[in-house]
Amino acid sequence: MKDEYILGIESSCDETSMSILKNNNELLSNVISTQIKNHQSFGGVMPELAARLHLESVGYVLEECIRTSNIDLKDLSAVAVTGGPGLIGGLQVGMIAAKTIAMYYNIPLLYVHHLAGHIYANEFVKPLQFPCLAVVVSGGNSQLVYMKDHLSFEIIGETLDDALGESLDKVARVLGLPYPGGLAIDKLVKNHDIETIPLPKPHIDGYNLSYSGLKSHIIREIDELKRKGLFNDEFVLKYATSVEHAFMEQLINKVKKAAKDYNVKQIIIGGGVSANSYLRMRMKETFEKKYDLVLPPLWCTTDNAAMIAKVGHYLLERNIVSSLDAESRASYQLDEFMKKSA
Repeated sequence: MKDEYILGIESSCDETSMSILKNNNELLSNVISTQIKNHQSFGGVMPELAARLHLESVGYVLEECIRTSNIDLKDLSAVAVTGGPGLIGGLQVGMIAAKTIAMYYNIPLLYVHHLAGHIYANEFVKPLQFPCLAVVVSGGNSQLVYMKDHLSFEIIGETLDDALGESLDKVARVLGLPYPGGLAIDKLVKNHDIETIPLPKPHIDGYNLSYSGLKSHIIREIDELKRKGLFNDEFVLKYATSVEHAFMEQLINKVKKAAKDYNVKQIIIGGGVSANSYLRMRMKETFEKKYDLVLPPLWCTTDNAAMIAKVGHYLLERNIVSSLDAESRASYQLDEFMKKSA
């Protein structure tokens, strides 16, 4: 049987990445060019700058991907690309590269949803088992997704306002911590045993989440302490710890309810926030004994093309091939992914 080589391309935010996956089990290369330092002074990702940097990076990232994989572009079976959601400028850079390669080498173009990639990143640990509950937590998304089979995505819970990662970033900014804020909070509070500050708990029915009210309450308290001249390093550590615990515990409680109600076999987590030390610890404490809990490797929690190639394998296996007329989508719900043709 001929070997399968899938080129993955990811450019939805501030990483330009390309990867080659062989036979769905051997990662030959995974090249990532990150823009984090370019955006730090702005306190967040600047879309216009991100698009320009993707354009500057895409050529040498492809060259390095091919060089480290020791294969030739003509050996590719297909090219899988992030179609959305994300920043439209960056998405278009990746899409144009993917279409060019697919057209020139006459190979299938596979249109991948970015969040599906974060879910399938867990397959670098072990295969998905169904029924499965996927917890997707990142800067722009917070969702609980029920999966009864491969490429079957049912959103059963999501944030009603701000995403978890976005909320962490905003609180970190008020605390005077650097971007990315979620990572800064994690590094600050890790290995500290600090008494937390009592914070209000949102009461949301079902499996949905809400972070906006809690975030606003915390920011008001911090602003008041600053106004009175009482804010210091001790309070930074206390509030960072309290925020992290409050945000993560809300998520844990919703996952616990959903996993029980849907009688799932496996719980997986993906997205940038899945790298958080406290969240990983609490997931293990809460779910490891009762469910098949899978935590993605830390290298796979940030945006990368390896996870896009993973989804590409299952699309190619089912002959779900995209048209070369497919367009990038800045806004794109995960449960629309398999319902609409790209």
